[in-house]
Amino acid sequence: MLRANVLAVILAGGRGARLEPLTRDRAKPAVPFGGAYRIIDFTLSNCYNSGIRKILMLTQYKAMSLHRHIAMGWSRYFCREMDEFVDVVPPQQYIDENWYLGTADAVHQNMFAVNTENPDYVIVLGGDHIYKMDYSRMLDAHIANNADATVAAIPVAPAEAAGQFGVMEVEHDFRIVGFEEKPTQPKLIPGLSDRCLGSMGIYIFTTSFLRAELARDAADPDSQHDFGGNIIPSAIAKHRIFAYPFMDENRKTEAYWRDVGTLDAFYDANMDLISVDPLLNLYDEHWAIYTLHPNYPPTKFVFADGDRTGLAVDSIVCPGSIISGGMVNRSVLGHRCRVNSYSRVEESVLFSGVNVGRGSKIRRAIIDKEVDIPPYTTIGYDLARDLQRGFTITENGIVVVAKQVHV
Repeated sequence: MLRANVLAVILAGGRGARLEPLTRDRAKPAVPFGGAYRIIDFTLSNCYNSGIRKILMLTQYKAMSLHRHIAMGWSRYFCREMDEFVDVVPPQQYIDENWYLGTADAVHQNMFAVNTENPDYVIVLGGDHIYKMDYSRMLDAHIANNADATVAAIPVAPAEAAGQFGVMEVEHDFRIVGFEEKPTQPKLIPGLSDRCLGSMGIYIFTTSFLRAELARDAADPDSQHDFGGNIIPSAIAKHRIFAYPFMDENRKTEAYWRDVGTLDAFYDANMDLISVDPLLNLYDEHWAIYTLHPNYPPTKFVFADGDRTGLAVDSIVCPGSIISGGMVNRSVLGHRCRVNSYSRVEESVLFSGVNVGRGSKIRRAIIDKEVDIPPYTTIGYDLARDLQRGFTITENGIVVVAKQVHV
């Protein structure tokens, strides 16, 4: 059911520094994921499937590829004549000459656009997480609680939450009575010795409350102008602020929500997709993930001649790719990749347009777009040599080759 009285504001302006070099030329939400998708597609698909069709996407750093992806891949899903849209909004500087100082400041600086739509409720989302969620259920809970603000919550291990998550204390009805932003020693959920209640960075606000709190926060020179650090903690005592337990639309035994904010986390999330029964189900028509589908020809596999065999096993291979006498094993290949004769790609993630030269060997690597790997090149077999060549090596030994690098 369409929710006409709701406006979604997606914060898509982060630098994504921990994903360098993948974010060297693009914003984190625009980073490719799972071969055919971008990270932003999951938040947008959640909005679309939840019946939320009025969306403002706030960008800031390196937003060109994100703008292009939205224009080419997402405009067709919305009907402007029916008051449906996803509008990409760069910094407008309506009220301040600064770039966004925090998550709350980003929304505050764009309240003109919010007020233009005059919604009853505003849902604030991050654009850089992988998950499936029906926001309309959270909105129903917000309305039923007569809440001023509702925060999506998920149980997390204390070691994971420390310094990374906002952590909540709640009463039996999930009304929030305590909130600490990224504490070093998170408070546990009563009765559970190994879990605390972490904020997912997903907020629903009654619009009148949001306007007043953002104005108050903007006038505070000591504030970091952040929802988790300032707005929510300061409002708990005087307003009705509730937690909403995450309800996963992925329909697996384990709830799936991933912050692919590091190279190793990004690599692991991609590798999960090629397992026999992946935790993230991309093939579930119940909760489809939408994206740009370029007009490329079908994937092609060429040659079956001894060790010159075009073959992919336990892998994702996107349209436009040709496996020409090479072997692909447990890997994710984007659009228009080419794996030439006698070459081998194992446990790797190749973005679109990567050419693997004849006889080359790639292992445990992330190769960004449009990289041409010369014949008989090895990557991932000698990490010291890979480091000398200027490649990035992660803590877990994954080799990352930047976009359009000459190998």
